[in-house]
Amino acid sequence: MLAERLHALLAGPEGAVSPQLRPLLDAMSKVGSPFSAIHWITSSPNARLLTRLAADDRPISHELLDELPPSRNQQYIRQLLVHTGVLPERHEDLERLPAWFEHELTEKPTPHANLVRPFLNWFLLHRARQRAAVRHYAASADRDIRRRVSVALEFLAWIDEHELTLGTVDQDNIDSWIAERGSQRRYRIRYFLTWTTSHRLTRKLTVPSIPRQEPQDLLDEDDQWELLHRCLTDGSMSLDTRTAGALTLLFGLSSERLSNLTADQVRQDGRHTYLRAGQHPVLLPPRLADLLRRLAEQPQPRPLLAQAQPGPRLLFPGMIPGRPISTHAMTQKLGRHGITVRAPRNTALAALAANLPAAVMADLLGMHVNTAVRWVIYARRDWADYLAARTADQARNSET
Repeated sequence: MLAERLHALLAGPEGAVSPQLRPLLDAMSKVGSPFSAIHWITSSPNARLLTRLAADDRPISHELLDELPPSRNQQYIRQLLVHTGVLPERHEDLERLPAWFEHELTEKPTPHANLVRPFLNWFLLHRARQRAAVRHYAASADRDIRRRVSVALEFLAWIDEHELTLGTVDQDNIDSWIAERGSQRRYRIRYFLTWTTSHRLTRKLTVPSIPRQEPQDLLDEDDQWELLHRCLTDGSMSLDTRTAGALTLLFGLSSERLSNLTADQVRQDGRHTYLRAGQHPVLLPPRLADLLRRLAEQPQPRPLLAQAQPGPRLLFPGMIPGRPISTHAMTQKLGRHGITVRAPRNTALAALAANLPAAVMADLLGMHVNTAVRWVIYARRDWADYLAARTADQARNSET
């Protein structure tokens, strides 16, 4: 039955499955649960969209998908085709930015659009694509680009309100713009001004660095350990939530790094289990090691496709084939169990920084060494006083 439904799903105008879609056909034919695949074919709007594409006379391409209205269904089918090798990989978060930008330009003055459009396309996107071609593309990078574009549009509206032009803007105007609302968001105007200066649209202007803030959210040590104990022992929580929570509470891993963990980063060496989150493996406590081993071995929760592409298996797969859970979904999953991520992560990093050199901390957790240095400086100055007071308090309690 599955073979018949797949043929009907992927048949072209002449009633045969095209060679281009054969990899998808093969991957879906090898699923462990045929009934799940049949149910998806008969009931999912994603399947109906796939049928429409297969019935088109034109070969399926990214450009053909770009002609469709942006939607979750379009995003899902695109990644399904990429995951099975029908389409080449591309950085969708980047490629969606031009369409987002044109939507942002609704009701914006034409001169503003004509200025910011090349800033996005030939400066921000050009550099982002170059970086993405040679190294991991951070999930937050497209959000940073959106913020820089939005700030540029806000700045152009501001200079209009003050009857200025780009050519007449001076340093006092920039200082006033930044100080007007006291928001760190406005410091991002430096990227737009770098571009306008390079094109001789503005004089050389200086935007100060964003003032660094100390961590504001920290948990009490007892609360931190209580949450960690729940993650390690509470069988009513899902296995992936317990594992992600424990890694956050113990090692302060970010949601993005958690989401992208793969099974090959968990290594068994005799009686010990290690996790390679950075350049060097970290020895895991036995209970956390057991959670990670079980997570790496459990069946995939949504077995629509067999492993279509060679490579390590994701520990936290998302709803879209071949993609990890989104950082937003990971944060929500942990939040439903009282793990708010920021405070537990800050507390874990502060505790580690109080006991590890910055270089070691950076290597173990995969963070930039400058970030590790800032945590160590903070921990040695403020966190150490807290630990000393906590130790003295525990000593007094033990004496009584």
